Formats: sequence, structure tokens, C-alpha cells
Amino acid sequence: MRKPGLRARVTAGFAVGALLVSAAMALLSYQLTERYLLDERERTARRTVLADAEIVRAGLNVDDPDELQVLRSLDTGANRRALLQHGGVTYSRTVDSGLARNLPDSLVALVARGEAGVQRVRIGDRAAMVFGVPLGESTALYEVDYLHELDRSLKVLALVLTLVAAGTAGAGALLGVYAGRRVLRPLTTVADAARDIADGRLSARLDPETEPDLARLATSFNRMVDQLSARMDRDRRFAADVSHELRSPLQTLSSAASVLQRRSAQFDERTAVAARLLVEEVDRFQELVTDLLELARSDQPADLAAVDVAALARQVCRTRGLPADLVVVARGADRFWQVDRRRIEQVLANLLDNAQAHGGGAVAVRVARLRGVHVLEVDDEGPGVSPADRDAIFDRFVRGRSAGARGDSEGTGLGLALVAQHVAAHGGTVHVLDRPGGGARFRVELPREDT
Repeated sequence: MRKPGLRARVTAGFAVGALLVSAAMALLSYQLTERYLLDERERTARRTVLADAEIVRAGLNVDDPDELQVLRSLDTGANRRALLQHGGVTYSRTVDSGLARNLPDSLVALVARGEAGVQRVRIGDRAAMVFGVPLGESTALYEVDYLHELDRSLKVLALVLTLVAAGTAGAGALLGVYAGRRVLRPLTTVADAARDIADGRLSARLDPETEPDLARLATSFNRMVDQLSARMDRDRRFAADVSHELRSPLQTLSSAASVLQRRSAQFDERTAVAARLLVEEVDRFQELVTDLLELARSDQPADLAAVDVAALARQVCRTRGLPADLVVVARGADRFWQVDRRRIEQVLANLLDNAQAHGGGAVAVRVARLRGVHVLEVDDEGPGVSPADRDAIFDRFVRGRSAGARGDSEGTGLGLALVAQHVAAHGGTVHVLDRPGGGARFRVELPREDT
């Protein structure tokens, strides 16, 4: 299971934290409000019941009291019901539907001891307060105060508090999104700088003043890039110096090998074969030194200018003895690209040479525009490139398994590495695909500058 990202965790943390805090506050607010409303209702009802008890006591303090008439004289409203126990008989203003049986036993016992009391109960599905007031020997007044209006108010309050808690959680999530972006912005800057460096743009640096909390990270990052750049400069100078120093003895060897080749007819068969092998290896060595010099220069920034790439591709084809109509310009392709002419020329030359050496020859060179980028494709009719080799073939001194299977050991193993370096200098990508109908398709994608 994939672990959620830091931004998702920050957002979830804010949302859960906001939900817990709002839920706790809502619960506390509900309990305090409920207790306050119930206490207020109880105090108000108690005063009313005590006033009713005085009325009942006065009504019964006659020679021939009418208990029902005394009860009817009470203003109980719609929410209260009154019961009068007098002389062992229970009286009610209305037909009793079992209300007397719902009187709490503990309250009845308390009133029987001569003490007034109140108890909260549920009668059926309704909450109520039952008050009991002793009025004398075997005489007591009970009033039931139903709380359905208060219940409705508390339910509305609970709904409102729930919605507030949910809204607070949503607001917490939005705050988490904002905080996540704010917190991760410096890390995004670091990631962008690291990507630029990986793409060969070693001028990328971090500003320690932008995020004071990350000043140490920015300083360490910049120092690392400085050291990496210095190391690459030393390596590049070393490769250039070695390649340059090798050119002089190579020219001498090449001249000597040419002499041997011209006089090979005078040698015996074994010596002639050795001379031919020497000439071939000296030529291959010269190509290797030339490619190493080009690699040493490939880390330099691209010298961009407007170039007619289709015309350049036709020119490269003609210099290699290929027909110019091999180049196909797709509809919608831009005529002029902002590229380094020398680098793109070498990209085309190396891809064509690779197709000739390992792919049976190039069958098409396509210039197009796809998804907002410039596209340059070279198709061959060889066996293709296996998926396992499609990334490795762009490394230095690497040849694919298909070339090795044919016993082809020609080339320096640097041609496609140079292609990758030149394309990366433009901020582009190069990869190999299967060509419809068989063979390989090398695709170069370069960023397109809108004009």
C-alpha cells in the first residue's frame, strides 16, 4: 500500500485536529447548554408547582371540598398534567391514561415522608419532569411537566453543532491544504533546483534569505553544487586534455598506418592482414578521441539560434549518401527551431550512423510537432531494441544486445551517449520505441518556444 504524501498527511492532520477540537467544543457546548436549559426549566416549573400547591391547599381547606374543581382551577397549560391524591383516591383533570402508574416510586416514597421533590423521567417516548408536593396526611399534589419543546430545541442545537463541527473540519482541511503548500514550497524549490542540476544546468542555486528556517539546507545544497560543478569541470578538462594530447601520436600512427596500407600489396598475407587491422583500429581510435572531445564539450550551454531543422536533416542525409526525400515534414511542424545547430547536426548524424551500423539503415527521418514539443524521429528497419536495453543504450560505452548478437563490434559506444548529452543540453529527452512494421524508432523531443 502506497504511503500518502507529506501534503496529504498535513491536510489530514489539520482536518482531523479541527474535527476533534470542534467535536469536543460542540459536545461541551451541548452539555452546558442542556444543563442550563434544564436547570432553568426546573426552577421555573418548581415555582409554578409550589404556587399550584398553595391553590390546592386552600381549595381543600373547606368543609366539603370538590377535588376535581380544585384541579380545574389550576392553569397547567398544554405541557403540564396535575394529579391529586387525597384520602387514598387519585384525581386528575382529564381521564387518566395510566399517568399515575408512571409516577417514580422513589418520588412517591419521598413525598410520603413529607418532603417535596422532583425527578426527570421518560413517559412513553417523551421526556418529562415529575414534581411532588406533600399537602398533608394522605394528601399530595403531583405535576408532570413534559419537555418535548425543550427536546426539539436541543435536537436543533445538536444538529447545528454537528454542522459547525463538520464545517470546522472542512475549514481545517482547507487550512491544511494552504499550510501544506506553504510548508512544502521551500522543498519544491529544492526539488526544482535538484531537477535542473540533474538536467545539466549547474547554475541552479538556492537563496538562503528566501526561507530563513532552511538557510542551513540552502547553504549546504549550494556548497554541494559548487563542489559537483568543480569536479565536473576538472573531469571535463582532464578528458579534453587527454584527448588533445592523444591526437598528436594518433596522427603519427595514422600516417604510418596509411603508409603500411598503401604498401600492403608487397607484404605476405599474414602481414597484410595485420596491417589492415592496424589501420582499422587506428581509425576507430581516432573516432573515439573525437567523440571524447565532443563529450568534454557537451556540458556547455547550448548556443540557441533559429535553425531550419528539415533543411539541416536533408543536408546531413546527403553527406551520408542518403536520399534527401528520406526527410518527412509532418503537417503543423514548425520550420525554424531555436536550437544549437552544431549539436542537432551531430544528433542527426549519430542517429543515422547508428541506424546504418545496427538497424539495417535509416528508412525515414521525421520532423513534427507533438503535444507542444518539437519532435525529431529516425526510423530503421533492423531488429529493434529490446525493452531491457532502451535506457542503457544511451550510456557511455554501451551497445545493445541486438548489436552484440550480430557480432557487430564497430563503433565507439559513444554515439548515442552524445545524442543524449546534446538533447539534455536543450532541456529535451530522447528515447527509443518500436517502429510500426518492425525496427526501431529513435524519438527526440525538444521544448518548443512559443512565438
